[in-house]
Amino acid sequence: MSTLDSLIAPLAGLLDRVIPDKAEADRAKLALLEAQDTDALAQLQTHLSAIIAEAGSRDPWTSRARPSFLYVMYIMILWSLPIGLVAAFRPDVTRAIAAGMNAYLEAIPQPLYGLFGTGYLGYTAARQWGKIAGSDK
Repeated sequence: MSTLDSLIAPLAGLLDRVIPDKAEADRAKLALLEAQDTDALAQLQTHLSAIIAEAGSRDPWTSRARPSFLYVMYIMILWSLPIGLVAAFRPDVTRAIAAGMNAYLEAIPQPLYGLFGTGYLGYTAARQWGKIAGSDK
């Protein structure tokens, strides 16, 4: 919640008391709400600008880093299919594989999971933004 958001309601109440003309007070409130929307839009643009710049970069390492990371995650998820087949014939091997994978995944620090989620959502938002803008075909 931005500073402007926390000020809108008190300022709107103050405008009712300070400006006696109802129509004039409504125009002032509308101007406040427009400022709030502009502030929110500016914040969103600031947050997405770095993601959009990376997605449009000519540098192959920069532009492919996020999708490559997602492909690695997809492969890890799809790995469950062959492990399921192994479980049908060798449950003891499957338990050992699962124990090893659990130990590995628990060793990864929690902030990296947050980073993955942020990167995934950021990439998705940047792709959608590009499609809406018409620059990402």
